[in-house]
Amino acid sequence: MLPFARVTIIGLGLIGSSIARAVRQTMPTVRLTGHDADPAVRATADALQLCDDIADTAGAAVIDADLVILCVPVGAMGAAAADFAADLPADAIVSDVGSCKAEVARALGEALPGATIIPAHPVAGTERSGPEAGFATLFHKRWCIITPAEGADPVAVERVAEFWRRLGADIELMAPDHHDRVLAVTSHLPHLIAYTIVGTASDLEEVTQSEVIKYSAGGFRDFTRIAASDPTMWRDVFLSNREAVLDMLQRFSEDLTALQRAIRLGKGDELFDHFERTRAIRRGIIEQGQDDPAPDFGRSHD
Repeated sequence: MLPFARVTIIGLGLIGSSIARAVRQTMPTVRLTGHDADPAVRATADALQLCDDIADTAGAAVIDADLVILCVPVGAMGAAAADFAADLPADAIVSDVGSCKAEVARALGEALPGATIIPAHPVAGTERSGPEAGFATLFHKRWCIITPAEGADPVAVERVAEFWRRLGADIELMAPDHHDRVLAVTSHLPHLIAYTIVGTASDLEEVTQSEVIKYSAGGFRDFTRIAASDPTMWRDVFLSNREAVLDMLQRFSEDLTALQRAIRLGKGDELFDHFERTRAIRRGIIEQGQDDPAPDFGRSHD
């Protein structure tokens, strides 16, 4: 039995359009309705036939839904929910895909008092954005972390979990605050570092006569890929999860200072031990199927 018969997606960018494509592929009898605040995105989604219906308003989009998924930047979650609050069916479940959970849960709770809210975060994405960027296998063998509030309806939690399983995701349950600390390390801080390094390289372009970009190696290219991610989304992530991000940034700064001291003092053994430990983490990620073990990160050299 399908977990939901009528699904509404609010926000039709990379994640929202990927959900639509994945639902079409794995649950073809589910009726899909989509909405995006941008008329141009709605027109593109309609042309791509992402959903059975593209509604002009959020209220019209949710009017007969049994699952509503908010796929908008985390800073816009509350306002987006408020747009359809008056039209939300009493028995509908509301979820989201934001990478910050505590602040999103608070915003959705304020906008939708009394609604059944089961927040979720599919840990998947690319640096691309827009409805054209989505693809049906984006969530395949990726984690979807579900962060229900204490005392949440277990049946509703399981229905949302089953929905994501049908899209190919592996499921993990986590408290919202714990999720935000974990993601601050594994996602938010790496993005902040990437934005910083690429920005520094840009500042040095004049000094190095364009050699930074001309001779960029694989590591720098990976940073530029991350730093090409949607700026609105990441601005909201850092502001919404500021406490955890600042805490992890302080820890990172302390570790970086220790490495700086080891280099200055020529402590090769200390550097080697650190690099050996971090190399083992990379092996663990590959063993869990979370990345490509091919040489040069699977890049094609054709």
